[in-house]
Amino acid sequence: MKKQSSADGRTGPLASYAEGFAEELTQAGYSEHTVYQHSLLVAHLSRWMEGRRLEPAGLTADLVDDFLRERRGAGYRAFRTARGLVPLLCRLRGLGAIPQPTDPPPPTGAVDTLLERYREHLVRERGLAAVTVVGYEAVARRFLGAHVAGDVLDLSALGGADVTRFVLDECRRRSGGSAKTTVTGLRSLLRFLHLSGRAGSLADAVPTIARWRLDSLPRGLESGQATLLLDSCDLASPVGRRDRAMLSLLVRLGLRAGEVAALEIDDFDWHRGEVVIRGKGDRRERLPLPVDVGEAVAVYIMDGRPSLESRRLFMRVRAPMGDASKSSVQRAVRQACDRVGIPWCGTHRLRHTAATEMLRSGASLPEVGQVLRHQSIATTAIYAKVDRVGLRTLARPWPGGAA
Repeated sequence: MKKQSSADGRTGPLASYAEGFAEELTQAGYSEHTVYQHSLLVAHLSRWMEGRRLEPAGLTADLVDDFLRERRGAGYRAFRTARGLVPLLCRLRGLGAIPQPTDPPPPTGAVDTLLERYREHLVRERGLAAVTVVGYEAVARRFLGAHVAGDVLDLSALGGADVTRFVLDECRRRSGGSAKTTVTGLRSLLRFLHLSGRAGSLADAVPTIARWRLDSLPRGLESGQATLLLDSCDLASPVGRRDRAMLSLLVRLGLRAGEVAALEIDDFDWHRGEVVIRGKGDRRERLPLPVDVGEAVAVYIMDGRPSLESRRLFMRVRAPMGDASKSSVQRAVRQACDRVGIPWCGTHRLRHTAATEMLRSGASLPEVGQVLRHQSIATTAIYAKVDRVGLRTLARPWPGGAA
């Protein structure tokens, strides 16, 4: 019997995993060439482990680093860093063939140690969402970093002047919304420091950011630009059909990027012409499905969406295939802007565009609020500033001018 070539990955301790790994990559949408390159990587790693008499269970993170170092030294041009090994290592861990990565070592620096306790306080005591915890922690790190000498965190002399100085320095280069987030996070940290006995009561020393509700003007796209974005999608390609469906939902229904990414095939009631939206606070609300939006989604489902087990509507277009994310929706908008030659705009600007287009078509503010799913009419009131027809009815004649 002819001995199999070591280049096919079927010698050494990883031999039994090579074929299944290649099948998994193919199913995830990787090209034939990429699958072949990964197979060569498996073969190299398997031979390397065989030469050191290593079993899969002995493949630790340190040994992976040793393998990659030798691979670079041998002149290999592809898969020279840990990133290239991620698909293989994830599969092997999923099968229980190699150990799971160990927990990171406990923090050792003074700031990191304090931030670890602060993070636990935010999660366990205050029950804040993960994204809020990340934001508060970033503010805390910047504030505490100014009070570290060497590796010693000295808060004994912390006073109101330090707090005011930090707020002024931070907010001088931030927008109004970002500044308010900064001072809110700083108050949270100072309360924690006071409760834990590390500093005096300084939360009240944080200055208030002056920012009035409805002080800004919602900026939608110029008339006709939304149509240009939609028409820029190449309906001859699966990517174009997907992006057309995404943009239609953003422009016509004013959905947020995360809401578009969260849509599932089962959210569409084709008989009633409705779609279920998963909004803020895990609310589920039904919206009428415009005909043009429904057509764009249907075209994508029938001729563009990969055949995967996931019930999510939108899929990534590059391997590994899987659910599209909020960033996928944002990227589709940016690419459409590039195609039509207009400055990049965020997905929220398309939400403003949907609102202003409804007003131009004669919709009332309450109707706009229903489509955008605002919980309070006060939130929708900002669009009164761009309702020129409604504002004309309130305008008083200029003294001495023509009637």
